[in-house]
Amino acid sequence: MTDHQPQPVDAVLARLAQLRAADPPTHGGRVLSYVYDPGRPDLDQLAAEAVRLFLPVNGLDPTTFGSAAVLERDVVAFARDVLHGDGEVVGSVTSGGTESCLLAVKSARDTWRAAGPGRERAHPRLVLATTAHPAFRKAAHYLDLDVVEVAVDPVTGRADAAAMAAELTDDTALVVVSAPSYPFGALDPVAEVAAAAADAGVPCHVDACIGGWVLPWWGDLPPWDLAVPGVTSISADLHKYGYAPKGASVVLYRGRAAHRAQYFATTAWPGYPVVNPTALGSRGVGAMAAAWALLRALGEPGLAGLAGDARRATDAVRAAAGEIAGLHVVGSPVGPLLALAADDGPDSVDPFRLVDALRARGWVAQAQPGLVQPDGSRLPRTAHLTLTAVSAGIADDLAAALSAAADDVRGLPAPLPDPALAERVLTAGLPDELAGVMATLEALPADVVRPLLVEVLASVVDPGPVG
Repeated sequence: MTDHQPQPVDAVLARLAQLRAADPPTHGGRVLSYVYDPGRPDLDQLAAEAVRLFLPVNGLDPTTFGSAAVLERDVVAFARDVLHGDGEVVGSVTSGGTESCLLAVKSARDTWRAAGPGRERAHPRLVLATTAHPAFRKAAHYLDLDVVEVAVDPVTGRADAAAMAAELTDDTALVVVSAPSYPFGALDPVAEVAAAAADAGVPCHVDACIGGWVLPWWGDLPPWDLAVPGVTSISADLHKYGYAPKGASVVLYRGRAAHRAQYFATTAWPGYPVVNPTALGSRGVGAMAAAWALLRALGEPGLAGLAGDARRATDAVRAAAGEIAGLHVVGSPVGPLLALAADDGPDSVDPFRLVDALRARGWVAQAQPGLVQPDGSRLPRTAHLTLTAVSAGIADDLAAALSAAADDVRGLPAPLPDPALAERVLTAGLPDELAGVMATLEALPADVVRPLLVEVLASVVDPGPVG
């Protein structure tokens, strides 16, 4: 049985430091996903102090903790200005992109159900491209919507506006476009889809969770935010390119009625009246306070400067990747995301092997499996790189590591699926090299992969049997 006796504070902190030391570094730019580093210790210190000040505050009731209301109102107003919303745009700060997306879907579903008789328990449709973030599939699963997936261009990774427009029927509650999509960094045709949605009377959500705090300062881009007629909601994560701690995001709506539709309220118990604007009840305010502080300290000029650093790093790494034999950058990515796919021929560099080779050199990239789309076309397997402001100072090192890692695996055959691998992983854990694991996951049917993934992740946090 685990010993639950008190321990000295120094021992507790030492154990925490030991655990953290075993993780990949969250600063310095060598982890090319999951973490977003501005490369400025002063911003980290500011965020930490803001979290400390608001650590005990509960955002459940902003009429009690008025400070939480001020912070949220200010953050929403800042986001509204950056994303070109007018005075009819309102919204909420959430715990992250998944919650922002879920709330946008809930608002659209409830609005659709309220719009006609007989819809109270009907299952409306959620139309999205295959590259849309899984948060929308999760929302549809939780909220009983039917997902309609539309294939993207296999070469560019960009959504097809006409194909998406063709799916907008009377039972469609929401259509989703990405700015940009995570897998390939492709900016979907927001204006075209939003126009078709407006004609069909369908709300259009822009998922700018990863792009919302960097694309406004990226350069000349087609319109993609609330400046576009027909865009009715948008999500943008503060804990990505707003460089706030996890988890902080914002979801905005064009019109107060749509915002109110995300709320839950009840008096059907003998306790206090419950009014929840988000999926959470009690809400930590620390991350929101940190986001508020960072936005105030940086202002738009500071955010623009950090976006410029990320842009310079992305341009440099993209140019270097274009010179590596056996690899190419997928499409014409917008923003600080790159996906590297293999060229055909004897010099081919398999992306899964490339990720392993990068890890051996101290860099953590993401392996992205290929996907067969609903129309039968196939999206390639890729290696995903997320660049941040700190990447500007290490772009040459990353480019050199990419080149060397490609040399390490160039011409090696693509890893093959291993039917026995799943059992070995469940008993012995993941191997150091993951190319074979990813190839196996890519090849297995989805209904086989999903429970395997759940079991692997659940086993990591399973304390084991008692006794």
